[in-house]
Amino acid sequence: MNECKPISVPCAIGVPLHNGQSPQDSDEKNEMSNKPYREAVGSLMFAATVSRPDIMFAVNQVSRFLNNPGIEHWCAVKRILKYLQGTKNIGIRYNGDLQLTIYSDADFAGDCDTRRSTTGYVSLLATGPVTWSSHRQKCVTKSTAEAEYIAASDAVAEIVWLRNFLKEIKISVSDSTPLYVDNQSAIKLMKNNEHHKRTKHIDMMS
Repeated sequence: MNECKPISVPCAIGVPLHNGQSPQDSDEKNEMSNKPYREAVGSLMFAATVSRPDIMFAVNQVSRFLNNPGIEHWCAVKRILKYLQGTKNIGIRYNGDLQLTIYSDADFAGDCDTRRSTTGYVSLLATGPVTWSSHRQKCVTKSTAEAEYIAASDAVAEIVWLRNFLKEIKISVSDSTPLYVDNQSAIKLMKNNEHHKRTKHIDMMS
């Protein structure tokens, strides 16, 4: 991959991966048998977990097919590697401001096989990321607002843990931590948590 052509984004937009792309016959399985899929995904997961939050979503996608990867899945792995090749000089920088913030988002019904949504969040301290995650939600949501609401709930749990951790190591942060969500319906639900027709089931689930 040292001589590969770098690309600007780690995953193809609007081209979801799914189980239908897994090998369907012995010829396709033989074609994939010599591909180091598990090893590559394992290495990418290490990078995503330690210092590359920008590939976390893409790595989460390809990690779903470790048991039976297909050519499309392998191409997605190589795409992440090409992205890393072109961004290998990117790093994380922190400044002196200890303001703690967190952003959350959700990919509504993004898993074509289960229709489960993906939660994503990143917490920033001193303007740099300190914790981040991309994972499938445990349940199938009925709307974008519901998926975003659950993602925000996960982000709040993360920020509570992070604030307690910073307190233990004697790092002082502001009294409140801003949470940024890009869905107006989810924000309204958080501010006015009433049992509306489309959201009354969320209270018990979350």
